[in-house]
Amino acid sequence: MSRILVTGSADGLGRAAAASLLSAGHDVVVHARNRERAAGLDALVTRGAHLVVGDFTDRDAVRRIAAELNDAKPLDAVIHNAGVWSGPAVMPVNIIAPYLLTALLRGPRRLVYLSSGSHFGGRPALAGVNWRGESAGSYADSKLFVTTLAAAVARLRPGVLSNAVDPGWVPTKMGGPNAPDDLELGRQTQEWLASSDEPQALTTGGYWYHRRRQQPHRAVHDEAFQDNLLRTLTEEVGTVL
Repeated sequence: MSRILVTGSADGLGRAAAASLLSAGHDVVVHARNRERAAGLDALVTRGAHLVVGDFTDRDAVRRIAAELNDAKPLDAVIHNAGVWSGPAVMPVNIIAPYLLTALLRGPRRLVYLSSGSHFGGRPALAGVNWRGESAGSYADSKLFVTTLAAAVARLRPGVLSNAVDPGWVPTKMGGPNAPDDLELGRQTQEWLASSDEPQALTTGGYWYHRRRQQPHRAVHDEAFQDNLLRTLTEEVGTVL
């Protein structure tokens, strides 16, 4: 069994994945952005999940969570599930936080990043992006960036399985109650890549939709864009991947 961190696990896809992994016998670490939302995870904590709390719009909070986890039992996998749809938190939560956790956490050999079909509408342009969330960010751009991050990690860390998952437009708080996609298939793909020993799940650098590998935006596997993104993020946060 594996020790797996699921960020943004207070509700939606993250909670569903965390609950399922816990039922399968894995050692699960759940995450909420504040104590109020953490109270909603009491049922999973009672079942044995470990809890970390921190607002991903705050870089210091992300660093504190990473330090806390590095002082505990090593992680085998991280599901970077936390995300926001709109507003000033888009860039801090959707790309800065997963970048920092990827750079700072020691040990995980499987990394799963939450992408979206919206990433196809993202622009592979980094100039003028407000990484600190002082203004509203583009969701599509943030998902293109995090999908590219997943591909870059796969290229630069050959011992790590790094993949991005498009869960589809699923009926969560973000997706709305009338979203047409399958919530179960969305969370199952995350879990499968984080924990399965099936041959396909042991591949890296993929962009997945419902356990099928798809072709992402052409910029995702552009090594020059990957390197530019990593260089920009390193300069922004002062932490090298």
